Amino acid sequence: MRPLAITGAGSTAAGLQKEMRRSAESRYDHRLHGVLLVARGMTCPEAGRLLGDAPRTVEYWVRNFEKDGLEGLLEGRRPGRSGRLSAARMGAVDRVLRADPGEAGMRGERWDGKILSAWIARKYGIRLGVRQCQRLLYRFRRRSR
Repeated sequence: MRPLAITGAGSTAAGLQKEMRRSAESRYDHRLHGVLLVARGMTCPEAGRLLGDAPRTVEYWVRNFEKDGLEGLLEGRRPGRSGRLSAARMGAVDRVLRADPGEAGMRGERWDGKILSAWIARKYGIRLGVRQCQRLLYRFRRRSR
């Protein structure tokens, strides 16, 4: 039987790896696969090469699995800069966005990034960029559907 080949394998592989990292569930499956390969006798460097990950990363997965079982492979809290608005303030933003800007003392017919940025600066003294506020608006609108 003739071996199969994928045209444009390099870009295809990159796209497939991007897709694997798209959701917490697919990242969990990816880690699970790495641990399975090690359990079947592969070394961490071999499993890493096969999966496109660093050997150290596979070692980390195996250690977490050994320590906590399947729970150790779940998505943990990701490091990063904390939000500038607390949960309580985000709730207030959510409430104010359900009304017209005029009711919040702002000019304009409809909330946009510029108006929301000005309201947050006035209310909390926190300067958020217009784009950040547009993302907030988008997130709140999607949630309220």
